Amino acid sequence: MPAKSISLALQGGGAHGAFTWGVLERLLEDERIRIDGISGTSAGAINAAVLADGYHKNGPTGATEALKKFWRTMSAYGSFNPYHTGSLNPMVSAWPQTLIWLDMLSHVASPYQLNPLNINPLKEVLTKTIDFDCLRHCSEIRLFVSATNIRTNRLRIFTNKELNVDTLLASACLPQIHHTVEIDGEYYWDGGFTGNPVLEPLVNDCDANDILIVQINPTHRDDIPVTAQEISDRLNEITFNSNLMREIRHIAEITRLIEAGVVTDPRFHRTYFHIVHANEEMKQFAMHTKYDTAWPFLKTLRTIGRRESDTWLKANFDTLGKRSSLSIQEWAPKYWHRTNPAEDLKTQAGADPKVDNVEQLIRKQ
Repeated sequence: MPAKSISLALQGGGAHGAFTWGVLERLLEDERIRIDGISGTSAGAINAAVLADGYHKNGPTGATEALKKFWRTMSAYGSFNPYHTGSLNPMVSAWPQTLIWLDMLSHVASPYQLNPLNINPLKEVLTKTIDFDCLRHCSEIRLFVSATNIRTNRLRIFTNKELNVDTLLASACLPQIHHTVEIDGEYYWDGGFTGNPVLEPLVNDCDANDILIVQINPTHRDDIPVTAQEISDRLNEITFNSNLMREIRHIAEITRLIEAGVVTDPRFHRTYFHIVHANEEMKQFAMHTKYDTAWPFLKTLRTIGRRESDTWLKANFDTLGKRSSLSIQEWAPKYWHRTNPAEDLKTQAGADPKVDNVEQLIRKQ
């Protein structure tokens, strides 16, 4: 049986990207799966680039080895960062107090004051672990890396041929921690502010109808945040999930209209959504653990990712190419669902509900 093609949408989340590492590792072991394209933001973009580089050189085995090498190197370089819980960190005994002071400091001083030389260990790790010349010529897997243009407030998507150290640093640039990244005279921050990750290129530029989202940032929380830290953490999660939720609803609506016979434009096709997450476990990790690169912690996240990926494959592999395994209604507002989209559109437009292009669809709605 030929392998089923899927595209991947990888969220950012700092060190929590090791969860995605585990998900990818398990997917790479399954010969029934072929990865068509990957859209990634921040840590998701880095995981995507590392995987594609290794895959181009030695298939799934090369990708698996490359991912492990990257995260092992990242841990080694982060041994002395203040968020690192490893035994080598001299500040670990005073960790809670250190974190409080670091959080307060980030609100009164910018990285240009605290790090005037713009020292960023991630830059050296990326240089050591990714062959960018090889990556720019990678044809097996299409990559889409998101960054936010801070002067225009617009999303920028970099593709394979444009990838280098700076594009990945731009996608992962948190302005409270890093200097703004300049690329060709434009300035960029983390792609999560405008798309985490962006789905549109996977729909328009890839052949696979199935998109598997690897979600790091929890969507739902039962408790109401009351402390300053809890409020800040939840605000971060909402911000980095909101664009993704809107895109899913929009693309799913197009699929629903296609199935109802409303959209007949052959340029548009059905898109099926799937998701791997570990919300219940991931929401137990405080925001500051996104900077914790201690090897035991990264391996724990990897293990969780492998388990959730394996669970998803066993439960949902047969849905690929047939339907979404993600419940779209859980991501939609109450008013979103139409019981009969074709009839509803006909009532609103006062005309034949069938349309042959998106412009007509927009006018009719």
